[in-house]
Amino acid sequence: MASDSGGHPCSSGGAAAGRGRHTCVRRHPERGVLQRVVLEHLETFLAEARARGGGAGLPRFIEKELRAFLSCGVMASGFARFRCGGCAREILVAFSCKGRGFCPSCCGRRMAVLAAHLVDGVFGDLPVRQWVLTLPHRLRYALAYDPPLCRAVLAVFVRALLSFERRRARAPGVVGRGGAVTAIQRCGSALNTNVHFHTLVAEGVFATAPDGAVGFVPAARPPTDVEVARLLAAVQHRIARLVRRDGLVVDGSAGDGGTADGLALAEPALAAIAGASVVGRVATGPRAAQLVLRLGADATAPVVSTAGPRHAHREGFDLHADAAVRAGDRRRLERLCRYVLRPPVAQDALELTAEGRVLLRLRRPWRDGTRAIGFEPSELLEKLAALVPRPRANLLLYHGAFAARGCWRVARASAPRAEGEAAPAAAPTAGAPVPPSPARSAVASPAPVAPTGPRAPPPGGYVRPRHVAWAELLRRTFALDVLACPDCGGRLRLLATIADPRVIARILGHLGLPREPPRPAPPRQPSGLPGDASQPL
Repeated sequence: MASDSGGHPCSSGGAAAGRGRHTCVRRHPERGVLQRVVLEHLETFLAEARARGGGAGLPRFIEKELRAFLSCGVMASGFARFRCGGCAREILVAFSCKGRGFCPSCCGRRMAVLAAHLVDGVFGDLPVRQWVLTLPHRLRYALAYDPPLCRAVLAVFVRALLSFERRRARAPGVVGRGGAVTAIQRCGSALNTNVHFHTLVAEGVFATAPDGAVGFVPAARPPTDVEVARLLAAVQHRIARLVRRDGLVVDGSAGDGGTADGLALAEPALAAIAGASVVGRVATGPRAAQLVLRLGADATAPVVSTAGPRHAHREGFDLHADAAVRAGDRRRLERLCRYVLRPPVAQDALELTAEGRVLLRLRRPWRDGTRAIGFEPSELLEKLAALVPRPRANLLLYHGAFAARGCWRVARASAPRAEGEAAPAAAPTAGAPVPPSPARSAVASPAPVAPTGPRAPPPGGYVRPRHVAWAELLRRTFALDVLACPDCGGRLRLLATIADPRVIARILGHLGLPREPPRPAPPRQPSGLPGDASQPL
C-alpha cells in the first residue's frame, strides 16, 4: 500500500506524467513567503504592538487570525485521509484555517464558493452591472471597525441605486423592485485599508403579475455619464448628512473634526495601525510614521485624474459603473463575481529579497509608475492585521428583491420541483416570470444534486446556499478532478478525518513528515519606539 501527502483543497497541480491529464499536488505553505514572514516575526510584532498600545496590544480576534494562519495546510494540524479503490494509494489532505482576513487559500476558496452561488442561486441569466463606490480617507478609517456605521453608509448607497433603477423602469410605465448584492472590500492593491463597496445590480426591475408570478423587466439602455455623476452627487450629500450625526465631517463643510475617536480610546494599538494603513504610512518597526516604500515610482510623473465612461469623482468620493454583463453570459458573470470577492493578496505576488524585505508586486502599475511596494516584515504584518474584519461582520449583503424576504428569492425558493427533476432553464424576458435555471459554468461541472422531493420554502422564502465540496469546487473553477488517482485513474474515497494529535503524530511519523506544527520564532528586541505613527485623516 502506497501512501503520500497531497491535494490541499485550494491547491492546483500540474499534469500527471505520461497521462496528459491534470492532477492535484499538495501545496507546501511553509515554503511560501507569507507564512515564513509570519512565523519569523509574529511574536516580535505582537510584542511591539503591546508596547505601543500601553500593554493592551491588538484585539484577540486579530491575534487569533494571525496564529491560525500558521496552521493552514499544515499536516501536523490535522488532515483528511483518502484511498484509491483501484491501487489502494492513500492521500492526505491538510485542513485549512478558514480565515476571513487575508489567508490566500481560504479566502480564495470562499471567493469561488460565493461566486458560484451568486451565479446559480441569485442572478442566473439576468443582466448585471457593477457599481463601485470609493470613499474619502476619513470615512474609510471610520468604517473599518464600525460595522453598524458601515451598514448604514452602504444602505444609503444601495437605496440610491435601486431608486435609480425604479425611476428608469417607471418611464415606460413599469412598476417593480430592483435587486442588488454588495461585497464589502476592505483593502486596496497595496494592502492599505480601503473600505469600499462593489455592488452588483440587476439592470432592470422585478414586477409581480396579478397571478403572483414574478417577472424581470430589463432596462432599455445603460446609464449615461451624466446620470452616474448626478447619482454620485446625491450619494455624497446623503452620506455626509448621515455621518455628520456621528460627528464626522467628510464633505469639506465647516466643523471641528468631529467627536473623540472611539476606536483609539478602546483599542489604541489597532487604531494606530488602521489609521496609518488608510493614509499609506507605517505604524510599527524602524520606519514608523513614514510613507510606505514605492518601487518604480517617478517623482516627476504628473498625477492625472481622469473620469472615463460612466465614471465620476467628487471630493474624495468615486463612483464607477462601466463594467456590465449581458443577459445569459454566465461565464463572464462568474468571473466578475470572483473579482468582487477576490482575496486581499496572492501568494505569487509576494517576493522575499536578500535584505529580508518583502516586495508586493502590483497587478497594474500606478499612474506614477509604481510597480511594487516594499515592506519590512513588521510593516507587512501590520497591514495584514488591519485587514481582519470584526467577528460576525457580514461582508456580502443582499438587497431589494435579492434579500432574504425579497420577491425574487421567494419565487426561486417556492418554485415546485418534482422528485429527481431539475428546474427548467429559461432566459429572462420582459413581463414574463423567470423560473430558476440549472447550474452552468465556464468549465465542466458535476451534475446538480437532485432534491429528494418537492421542497417548501421556509418562512420568508430564504434558502441557504448548499455547501460545495472542495472536489466539486476545483472541478468547476480549474477543470481539475482531484478525486482521480494520479497513478491508476481510479476514484479516491474519503476514509476518515484525523484530528487527534496522537493519531496525527503516529501517522506522520510513519511517513517521515514533521509531527509538530511550526512554532513562531520567539520575540526579538523591538526596534526604537518613536512617537505615535497615526496621522490626522
